[in-house]
Amino acid sequence: MKELDISPISRIEGHLDFKIMIEDHKVVDAKAIGALFRGFEIILKGREPEDALIITPRICGVCPTSHNDASARALDCAYDAEVPPNGYLVRSTLLATENTMSHAAHIYVLFGPDLVNMKYSKHKAYPELAKRFSAITGTSYKGAVLTRIKLDEIFAIFGGKHPHTTFVPGGVPCRVKTSDITKAVGILMGVQDFIENTTLGCSVERWLENKSLKDVQAWLEEDEKHANSDLGLIIRYGPDLGLHKIGVGPGKFLAYGVYHQKDSKPWLPGGYFDGKLHELDQSRISEHIKHSWYEGYEGGRHPHEGVTKPYYDPESDDKYSWAKSPRYSDAPAEVGPLARQIIDKDALVLNLAENFGPCVFTRVLARAHEAVRTLAKIKEMLLELDVNEPFYKKPTKPKNAEGIGLTEAARGALGHWINIKDGKIDNYQVITPTAWNVSPKDSFGNNGPIESAVIGTEIADESNPVEVQHIIRSYDPCIACTVHYVTPGKNFTLKVV
Repeated sequence: MKELDISPISRIEGHLDFKIMIEDHKVVDAKAIGALFRGFEIILKGREPEDALIITPRICGVCPTSHNDASARALDCAYDAEVPPNGYLVRSTLLATENTMSHAAHIYVLFGPDLVNMKYSKHKAYPELAKRFSAITGTSYKGAVLTRIKLDEIFAIFGGKHPHTTFVPGGVPCRVKTSDITKAVGILMGVQDFIENTTLGCSVERWLENKSLKDVQAWLEEDEKHANSDLGLIIRYGPDLGLHKIGVGPGKFLAYGVYHQKDSKPWLPGGYFDGKLHELDQSRISEHIKHSWYEGYEGGRHPHEGVTKPYYDPESDDKYSWAKSPRYSDAPAEVGPLARQIIDKDALVLNLAENFGPCVFTRVLARAHEAVRTLAKIKEMLLELDVNEPFYKKPTKPKNAEGIGLTEAARGALGHWINIKDGKIDNYQVITPTAWNVSPKDSFGNNGPIESAVIGTEIADESNPVEVQHIIRSYDPCIACTVHYVTPGKNFTLKVV
């Protein structure tokens, strides 16, 4: 049996290391190791509740708006705030914009370069894949980076300087003009040009007509532009690269609901899917610390009663990660675009999951499909803004209260839980999407979603375990970095830009 240490996987949302045990070229055990202690919950204790609006977005430089949204929603709940319809729409527009930016970065900058791994150099599609998806030099890679920059301009109009935009309990602190909406729609149309001409090879509306794998196959044959688009290339050759055979997770999916509309209801609903769809019940959420570098309790505990008390013991046989183990109904659950689309009962994603299972191929297509759906929704929300109506209503601040803020970052379900005592934060707990997906084992010995997705994977070349990279990156670990592989007596270094 051989051991491979993959360190680090990502430099954002905490540093993720990964350790796998290989026997006969198959992964028989895996450990996702959150290698950085965050400690934001400790920083917030004793502060003014509104400080969470400024501090928590610093948790992640890629998805700060989702933390701003979660903290604002937690304070909305604690203050019993009444958010005007415009307040919901501006928050949802900016969060949808950020999530679309993140999806574009993932597909082209994080996941895409793995398609030009040397393992595939003899494949007939390799020259075209390399031309488009090579890091830095790829034509589509560069186009996606420029498109992401354009989307960022929408934040300047409605939210100030990204990544540190500000939502507040009771809405948003801005007064939108008709000219602002016109500017934002113009920016959005420029982004849509890239999506339609490069990513899809067709209009957004035409892609959204696809409701099944059969529809997608017909779409590929309908027009050469479809087949030769970036998404067409991934769909045609992804199975050739084996992406449909790897990375099946626990088969349970969780979403909190996101993009709240004028009526305060989310466009994408929350829920839990374990073969059947259930309504979301946040009281079923718990965090385990048996295999995490924390102490203070046994079993699972709801975030409102959560404790963040670090206990680092590198020699421990049980503890191996700074990430806690979030569970829903005491079971691990995958979060992210695949989960959101399944819980929304999206016909195309459901059919892809039925045909391929919740694998790497399905996960990547679900992300791309969600990005297209969300892009169309952003325009719709912008046009629903009423410049003559309020965007903010001042709430009354209580001395003692509890609040829950549930939302969705690009990579999945994000929750903030706040306890306020004598006007100060008494306890604050954050469960990030990354915590759900890269969680270590829980008190029952169940692996986290990525760990279970990697176990059982066949590794063709132990000096280049790209299969493991595909699986981990399909869950969106923020940004790629230099990855080191270590086996007894041998060192391998693979640079992934």
